[in-house]
Amino acid sequence: MVRHKHRYIVLEISEIGGSPTSPLKIREYSIYKSIQSHIQTQHGDFGVAATRAGFMAKYLNEHTRIAVIRCRRGSYKFVSSVIPLIRKIDEKTVVVNILYVGATIRKSFFFIRNYQQKKLDEYCVSLKTDEERNRLKEAMLNFDSIFSKL
Repeated sequence: MVRHKHRYIVLEISEIGGSPTSPLKIREYSIYKSIQSHIQTQHGDFGVAATRAGFMAKYLNEHTRIAVIRCRRGSYKFVSSVIPLIRKIDEKTVVVNILYVGATIRKSFFFIRNYQQKKLDEYCVSLKTDEERNRLKEAMLNFDSIFSKL
C-alpha cells in the first residue's frame, strides 16, 4: 500500500457586496467545482487529471469564511495557482485568499485556531455583553463539522 502525501490549503473567502457579519451561504462542493473549472481553463486536461485524485474541500465555516481544501502534494501547485483567480462561487462574487499551506490537517487547524483567536479578540472589543462574546466564540471556534468527517 502506498502512502499518499497531501497538502491542506487554508482559504479565506470574502463576499463582495455582502455584509461581513452575515453567514456565507456557499457549499463545500461549490468550492470544489469552481477550483476544478479554473484548473481546466488554466492548465487544461492535464491539470484536471493531475488534481482530481485526492482533491476535496474538507471544511467550510460560513461564519468566519474560512475553508480548507485537500490535494495531493504533487499537484498542489496547480490548485494554488488558480485560487486567486476565482471570482464567482454559487453566483456570488467573491475574493479568495490563501492563508496557509500545510502538510497535515492538524497543523492547518492549529493555524486556523490561532488566526480565528486573533480575529475574535479584534471583534470582542466592539461587543458589550459576555453573552454576545460567548456566541461569537462558539461560532468562530466550532470545528465539529470537520471532526465528524474524519
